[in-house]
Amino acid sequence: MAYAIITGASKGLGAAAAKQLLSEGLKVISVSRSENVDLKEIDQKGSGEYTHYSCDLGSPSEVKSVFTKIAGMVFQERGEEVYLINNAGMVDPIETAGNLDVEKTETHVNVNMLSPMIISNLFLNKADTSDARLVIANISSGAGSRPVHGWSIYCSTKAAINMFTQTTALELDNRKSHHRVFAFSPGIMDTDMQSTIRSSSKSAFNDIETFKNYKEEGKLRDAETVAGALVNVLKSDEIENGKIYQINDLL
Repeated sequence: MAYAIITGASKGLGAAAAKQLLSEGLKVISVSRSENVDLKEIDQKGSGEYTHYSCDLGSPSEVKSVFTKIAGMVFQERGEEVYLINNAGMVDPIETAGNLDVEKTETHVNVNMLSPMIISNLFLNKADTSDARLVIANISSGAGSRPVHGWSIYCSTKAAINMFTQTTALELDNRKSHHRVFAFSPGIMDTDMQSTIRSSSKSAFNDIETFKNYKEEGKLRDAETVAGALVNVLKSDEIENGKIYQINDLL
């Protein structure tokens, strides 16, 4: 049976992807600080299996400890596929450079950039000792390819994830590995992150009115639709290694 390990699956895109993969019969492992009770109910009704691990993804030492255990368990069993979705992310602090909170910045970098790198490294290392095929999806953003006022940290960490994805893919191709890694840019979704963006200040974020209009004009996609596109790429036999998939090209 295939495994799907999803960070930040307590809500939003992560929860939607977890629900879909559970309904398709996969063993889903959710990793976040809080647990989504709906996933428990789906687990009891469906053919998949669900497990939750509590982890503060802002703590590199905790991430290393928890995911070392998960990787050891997943790759010890014989399985055809192991899917890893590095989904957990945050947009705070929304502020201009020079006014950033240092502690919030450190947490942001740990969650958005360092944790996916640590987790991917651990899983790739263990995958090479197994016959399972590992597919890694790193959730990116359009902000990773352009500057946005007030998002210097968010833009930087997403750009780093894009380059980490592309470099890892280059290394996998170089050694003719059957493992795959790609990034996925989900676009603007109706999630808690959008609420955080709309609650920021004009001085910290110039585009706040634009994002308020996205909500008022119904331009935010629901997480379930975006999760469907993500899962389709994840389970495809024709994943382009290192590619940054854009939601607008998939719907």
